[in-house]
Amino acid sequence: MRAVLERRERGDGAVGVAVRRAGRWLGALAAGAALAGAHAAASRAVPPHPERAEAREPCAARDPLRQPFFGDLHVHTAYSQDASTQGTRNTPRDAYRFARGGKLGLQPYDANGRATRSARLDRPLDFAAVTDHAEQLGEVYLCSTPGAPGYAALVCRIYRRWPRFAFFLMNARVTYVDDRWGFCGEEGALCLEAAHGVWQEIQAAAEEAYDRSGACRFTSFVAYEWTAGDGVGKNLHRNVIFRGQALPTLPASFLEAPTAAALWDHLEDDCLDAGTGCDALVIPHNSNLSGGLMFESAAEVGGAIGAEEAARRARFEPLVEVMQHKGDSECAFSAEDELCGFEKLPYESFGAKFVPWLLGGETPSPTNFVRSALGRGLALEAEHGANPFRFGLVASTDTHLGAAGLVEEEAHPGHGGAGAPGSDALRPGLDDDLEFGPGGLAVLWAEENSREALFDAMRRREAYATSGTRPVVRFFGGAGLAPDLCEQPDFAARGYAEGVPMGGVLPPGDGAAPRFAVLAARDPGTGTRPGTPLQRVQIVKGWLEDGAPRERVLDVAGGANGASVDLRTCETTGPGEAVLCSVWQDPEFDPAAPAYYYARVLENPTCRWSQYACNASGVDCADPSSIGPGLEPCCAPEHRPAIQERAWTSPIWYTP
Repeated sequence: MRAVLERRERGDGAVGVAVRRAGRWLGALAAGAALAGAHAAASRAVPPHPERAEAREPCAARDPLRQPFFGDLHVHTAYSQDASTQGTRNTPRDAYRFARGGKLGLQPYDANGRATRSARLDRPLDFAAVTDHAEQLGEVYLCSTPGAPGYAALVCRIYRRWPRFAFFLMNARVTYVDDRWGFCGEEGALCLEAAHGVWQEIQAAAEEAYDRSGACRFTSFVAYEWTAGDGVGKNLHRNVIFRGQALPTLPASFLEAPTAAALWDHLEDDCLDAGTGCDALVIPHNSNLSGGLMFESAAEVGGAIGAEEAARRARFEPLVEVMQHKGDSECAFSAEDELCGFEKLPYESFGAKFVPWLLGGETPSPTNFVRSALGRGLALEAEHGANPFRFGLVASTDTHLGAAGLVEEEAHPGHGGAGAPGSDALRPGLDDDLEFGPGGLAVLWAEENSREALFDAMRRREAYATSGTRPVVRFFGGAGLAPDLCEQPDFAARGYAEGVPMGGVLPPGDGAAPRFAVLAARDPGTGTRPGTPLQRVQIVKGWLEDGAPRERVLDVAGGANGASVDLRTCETTGPGEAVLCSVWQDPEFDPAAPAYYYARVLENPTCRWSQYACNASGVDCADPSSIGPGLEPCCAPEHRPAIQERAWTSPIWYTP
């Protein structure tokens, strides 16, 4: 297969306390490191976890207080139809090699098929999952393989000769005709057989990349994307992540599972209830492009979410992707929270992107966004006893270059997908559509870097999302948390002992208002790319009041500091913090009201990828002669030249 494809806001509260002295935090770090070292030494003498099912050496760096691991759970390669028709030649093996620190060739290619530019991560990832589309896995193989059944079919010839046309033609067939091409044979048997071989290749690439030694340097997950929608491009896409090597024979595409509920059915039959030890979870993504449908019924468009569906959704979908290269899905812009204007797309469906003359002018609805779903989940839980939207938050890239974790703003090459095709990289101007960006990263708090430990972190929602940088963030909640926790060297140990971590659910208790402890350390960066100081930490609270969702955003550490960036040089100025920490107690806590709380950490402003590119091309918007072909977006009113990178923790819930 590889050979063939050589042709991706400050309200501390009465009890709140903010500690912003980096020296104190460094002392805590030293004490924490000593504790971690002792734990790690002890863990080396302990046999593998008694519930471990995978065959591997115990990780030498195992820490019961857990460690942050950075990764990308949304990666496409040439095995995906959309990536292949946009010029990507990189395979899953290439993607995993890149994630581990290897070099990756990028489009365009020269006459000999060699990539004319390349990339390498400044910092390798700890984990990744290649999530090629289940749809058309076999078709792409047959159309790419000389002598294979269907290779000479008209649509395959179009695929090879006019790939951009084939991108729309082939996707329209499976989306609107809801059937495979004739060359797939009776009941699609030939394409399904070919897809089986590709699925084996995907598994083999993941296994080769997985470090089963005691060093535990890198973890790969076998995964795929289920790529369904409704109407004209209303996105319902989900990534399916498997725990280990026990897997279904084939991934379920939307041709076999036309609704998310049907996808869950397939996962029950072929995985969770198959008696093979198979386990999987599902991560919805790009709710910002769902036309308001992502957080509606998963069984019937326009249908109500009943008790059974609420429970099933809670079982299958513990996480949601809040950020990726096709925009941010946290919250809709509002006067109450201007920071919700971050990386927003100007349309609410793929249809409005591709056929703006027909569907343009759509304003993204608040129901497209995760914060709206979190509030609605509280109401549904009050009604049904189960919260279908008790989501942990992660981010990823959705790269269609195989470029797992390529999130640096400077020199961003674009990620393909619904953006500018990589095969058009020789065209003048920006490398990607203006509204898109490099994407983000998923961070998992786990004892060790192994499949089971990381999967368990996902399942319990002890995860957070970043917009691409690497701040380290911890978040605990509990009525028993000490007001001076930020002053203590054993912050994490006491957080676990006296509360619950991000993703957890607070016990009802005696009605006392809970405290929330958040600790954020700036991204340390690298020798060539220093990290950016922190500006502020906020807690976002959502609750039910008279049966309706309400929300509030409070600064609990730091605040507006006047930091800025010179857009001509991208040099940053102004103060900032290496560490921000606060213990905040909700002064308006109502023990009878369901609620959620999550932390949002903001860095100082820096240049966005598009401004780096415009500067590199010599654009001066005051001088029209400097605006070359394709560079008009640099001076467009909608251009956002600066970005304020951030992280979002998974919420902590309170249920009466």
